[in-house]
Amino acid sequence: METIVFATGNAGKMREIREILKDMDINVLSMKEAGVSAEIVEDGTTFEENAVIKAKAIAHILKGHADETLQHAIVLADDSGLEVDYLKKEPGVYSARYLGEDTPYSVKNQDIIRRLTGVPDEKRTARFVCAIAAVLPDGEVFTTRGVIEGRIGYQETGDNGFGYDPIFYLPEYECTTAQLTEEEKNRISHRGRALRAMQQELEKRILSI
Repeated sequence: METIVFATGNAGKMREIREILKDMDINVLSMKEAGVSAEIVEDGTTFEENAVIKAKAIAHILKGHADETLQHAIVLADDSGLEVDYLKKEPGVYSARYLGEDTPYSVKNQDIIRRLTGVPDEKRTARFVCAIAAVLPDGEVFTTRGVIEGRIGYQETGDNGFGYDPIFYLPEYECTTAQLTEEEKNRISHRGRALRAMQQELEKRILSI
């Protein structure tokens, strides 16, 4: 069985990843489960660049791992964020560090809502973007991208998601992404779309599903 090490320690993100990739005959581990710890400087200017930086860093560490299975693992890393058009696509690649890395998302969400005070619906357009990078055991690197369009709501609503989910409103569903069920969110989310595209790429390249 192939092993994937996903470069994240975010429990919510790992739950989504495992659910989306559940049909693959593959073992998906977080960095912690793989026994990997690293401080990675994400200084790219695009989501793809940051995802590649993370994936390459973890792949390099795994090459010296005591477990031979992990030495030959596929490494995946993602970078995702919220782009708000009225704010010139802020926070963008700085979404996780917006107002400081340790700042609660409730504070970040309220700040974005405040900055859009008085802005009408048609100018509150926004999107979630997710880029996923893969580093294969032979060193090949490639990326996939997923996007979901919506707009910024007027208050935090829903508790099924995390991060900016409570303020990301989907007009066609008449709710925020934090109000979707886990199954609904995985089907339409930016991460879900990027992961399914990555699954297809992995199947084409190395996996027999």
